[in-house]
Parts: sequence; structure tokens; C-alpha cells
Amino acid sequence: MRARQIMSSPVVAVGPEDTVKHAAALLAEHGFTALPVTEDDRLVGMVTEADIVRDRIPADARRGAAGPVAAPRTVAEVMTTPAVALSGGADVAMVARVMLDDRHRSMPIVDGGRVVGVITRRDLVRVLARSDAEIAADVRRHLARYGGPGRYTVEVRDGAATVLDPYDDPTDRHVARVLAEAVPGVVRAEVRTELENPA
Repeated sequence: MRARQIMSSPVVAVGPEDTVKHAAALLAEHGFTALPVTEDDRLVGMVTEADIVRDRIPADARRGAAGPVAAPRTVAEVMTTPAVALSGGADVAMVARVMLDDRHRSMPIVDGGRVVGVITRRDLVRVLARSDAEIAADVRRHLARYGGPGRYTVEVRDGAATVLDPYDDPTDRHVARVLAEAVPGVVRAEVRTELENPA
């Protein structure tokens, strides 16, 4: 499964010269945790909820806090740069690993530096939440395009797809497995002939 299959698009983004207040309003309105910062559709940074909140809420003056500090006004002053991004062809497993290892809540997806989508943790969870029946129907559709309708029998349990093929062709097995694993929600796929016993 590739990043382009599950990314959200079109992208809600801000520019470096936009105000922090505008970025905060977009985050609140859409329920996002971060926004790409772009110039001419090219990724130049990311602005997160933490970036927006940092140094923007004044301390209680009654508790002896220092006087007012000038808060950053533009996105350029608070954004994280350089931003980490992946291509639309990136494997979703790699996207998830990078997001979890580096503690990113969202990942911009780029095509030659131009932002074309965003994947959030919510997008990853949505893929995992698909019902087995939905996943099986998608696997059947993908396989029918390759081997013709009715050739493959597909069963999905907890995201694991088992594909039965009446023919014993190693190339077809490989292609069927790749096609099945490309379906959002498939966690792994096994292809075998109808005569084989399960491993």
C-alpha cells in the first residue's frame, strides 16, 4: 500500500508570512495537529499545535511573572524547518514507522518538493479500522483486473488476506500478493493454490 492511496488531498496549508493567529484558526477549524508551510506549493516547513502555543499564552501577572513578551506574529517565526516529507510512492508501513519513531502526528506527501497530500495518524487508524468485508471486496476487484473475474477466492480475517488461485504459477502468485497487499487495510497477504493446505 502506498502513501498516495491513503493521503488526504487537497492540502490545507499556510504560508510563512501568514499570521500565527490564522494558522491557529485553521488548526482549530479542521481539527488538525499540524499544517504544512508552503511557498509556491513547495514545502518549506511545518507548523504544529505546540509551535502555535509556545510563548503565546501570557503567565499570570498576579504570580509575579515578568512583563509582557512580544509574541511571534508570523508562521515563519514559529514553524519547524526543514520539514520531513515522503513521496506518494512511499510504502505506508515506512510512513507509519517514520511517524511513530520521530513522533510526527502528520506527514506531508510531496511530488518533487510540491505538497500533494498529508497523512495523519488518524488516516493510518482509519485504514486499520476498515471491515474485513470491505477489504476483501477491494482485494477481489484488484485481482479481477489482473486475472479476470471469478479466478481468485479471497478471505480476509483481521486484515490478513488469504487468496486461493486454481492455477499454480509462481509469477501470478507474486503479482496477486503484491496487488492484495496494496489494498488499504491488508496487513499481510498469502496466495496459494486451492489444493494446498494452510501453513
